[in-house]
Amino acid sequence: MKPIREVNAMEAAQLFIAKYFPHCEGALLAGSVVRGEATATSDLDIVVFDTNQKTSYRESLHEFGWPLEVFVHNLTSYRQYFEQDCHRARPSMPRMVSEGIVLKDYGILDAIKEEAKQLLDNGPELWSEQTIQTKQYFISDALDDLIGCSNRAEEIFIANAIAELVSEFVLRTNRQWIGHSKWLVRSLMQYDETFAHQFIEAFDIFYKTGAKEHIVKLVNKVLEPYGGKYFEGFSLGK
Repeated sequence: MKPIREVNAMEAAQLFIAKYFPHCEGALLAGSVVRGEATATSDLDIVVFDTNQKTSYRESLHEFGWPLEVFVHNLTSYRQYFEQDCHRARPSMPRMVSEGIVLKDYGILDAIKEEAKQLLDNGPELWSEQTIQTKQYFISDALDDLIGCSNRAEEIFIANAIAELVSEFVLRTNRQWIGHSKWLVRSLMQYDETFAHQFIEAFDIFYKTGAKEHIVKLVNKVLEPYGGKYFEGFSLGK
């Protein structure tokens, strides 16, 4: 059953700000609704900038027929979240701020949006050669586990791990932002649609039929520019 919406997304967000943050300096509506990707279960992501807040916090609630995810910051605390998101290469907060539609602004949002845009345009930090080799080793190890495994239950979760590792490897070695869950696919699509479709097809075939060859071929292709599968000579903490 679809939830009953009392008002549309923009109206709900504006009513929420008027009710709970009437004195804030700025507020944005972000997320799937803004990108035109909303589903029947989508919530509203609202980012609030309020000098009255001593610390940042996040809260989930229902108002005006909508589930809301609210991210509250003062005029400096958001920078810590920008930094943390960029360090982990998953720019959730910078992306929300950059794409967000203005609900309220007392002259602060242009500068904050520009900060977010610059971070997104710069991309994540370049991986070191040691990091690449470490990731290469763990991908190789997981692929060998998948090839040698004959337990269907274990195969499924090994494949899940490979999907996460390989998507991260492809994106980070090309200085692209990574994603988790639905953003894993979205991040690959934003980088290279052709590769993303090959990636999806390889895992889709495996989950449907149990055939591993497409995953093996895909992973070998990804690792080939870095010398292929990596095992002998790997050392960590020696």
